[in-house]
Amino acid sequence: MTATGLFFLCVFAFLFAMGGKWIQKTIVTAPMFFLGLGYALSFTDFFEGGEIEHSLHIVAEVTLIILLFLDASQIDLNALRKHHAWPARMLFIGLPLSIAIGTLTAWFFLPGWPLVVVVLVAALLAPTDAALGQSVVNNKQVPERVRRGLTVESGLNDGLALPVILLFASLAAEVMGADSRNWLVFGAKQLILGPIAGVVVGALGANLMLLAHKKGMTSDLFEGVGALSLAAMAFLFAGEIGGNGFIAAFIGGLTFGNIVKGRCRFLFEFTESEGQLLMWGAFFLLGLALLPEAIAHLTPTMLGLILVSLFLVRPAAIWISLIGSGAAPATRLFFGWFGPRGLATALFALLIVSQIGHPYAEPILAIAINAVWISALLHGVSAMPAGKFYAQLVTRKGSCKETEPMVVPFEDTLRQMKPEVSAENKTGVE
Repeated sequence: MTATGLFFLCVFAFLFAMGGKWIQKTIVTAPMFFLGLGYALSFTDFFEGGEIEHSLHIVAEVTLIILLFLDASQIDLNALRKHHAWPARMLFIGLPLSIAIGTLTAWFFLPGWPLVVVVLVAALLAPTDAALGQSVVNNKQVPERVRRGLTVESGLNDGLALPVILLFASLAAEVMGADSRNWLVFGAKQLILGPIAGVVVGALGANLMLLAHKKGMTSDLFEGVGALSLAAMAFLFAGEIGGNGFIAAFIGGLTFGNIVKGRCRFLFEFTESEGQLLMWGAFFLLGLALLPEAIAHLTPTMLGLILVSLFLVRPAAIWISLIGSGAAPATRLFFGWFGPRGLATALFALLIVSQIGHPYAEPILAIAINAVWISALLHGVSAMPAGKFYAQLVTRKGSCKETEPMVVPFEDTLRQMKPEVSAENKTGVE
């Protein structure tokens, strides 16, 4: 990346930040803007190809590690398990159904592909990203329960989909001709040792932080640095013992967050500030390094698969998962549509294609990247009008009443805090 290219990137990031509040009221989202900016600048001489790809891999890994840890740490696992709320149904019924239905449809569009590779494609297209439909999440007209449901689901489903993706990536590598015994052992170690590393690091780190906090040895600032260090520790420790670092980061965050119980305010603050900058940079580099080639490889068959995944696969899975939940038909359709594919789909694909090899690596990456920009466009453009229409509809019909306890994301808990109320007294459940 040349100094001129970096200068222009900084200029556009500053301008977007200065108009961020106004831009949020339009159909333009941050992912749309930075993907498009990266794509536009890819046709200039400001950036060098080799350096861009190297930067993308670094930013992709760092972003994924931190966001997996922070997203997981903000979810009250006990509340999610105890209460039969909508996000729990979407995660534990809707996500597997999305992969299953996605496999059937992908098999139709990808004839001749090995089944394990088809399942891998379906799993890559299953995780969602609330950032691509931020106008819905921030729209106060949309019932709070619905906005929370989307936030909780998108925060957890990438971590839940990751083991499936890694398992079938290992099986796909076996199909490509690798030693099956070695790959099966490798896959088993990744899926078993990764969570163990996450639990160990998350539990030890959380208890040490609580002890230091109790004795007055630390503060919010230092606890934040400690939380980020734990994310890196979980990732690196898993790699040292043969586990998967990304699973370890997710499980580590889940363990850490459910022990500290909201005491580390930094988790929300980082996600809302520095975390946003990481995501912007990742979307920009995706647009710069991968989007031009992905669009060049976009075929009618690939487009059909992506559109079916967006318009039929997830809506059907979510509709089925919410049967008997009290969710009105309009609410089920709303949840089903606002499941945009974002960073998780792109970054997971980027990380596993190297082990897949020829001839499926490039098509899989092209499917993932094209799904992200198409989803960013469709969900970004539809977020504001669809949110407004849905809000008016449920207001008229009264179809979204709070009839059962609801899991509350940690960020909403913090927003509701009064200055005199300690974060230690919050449970994360309404």
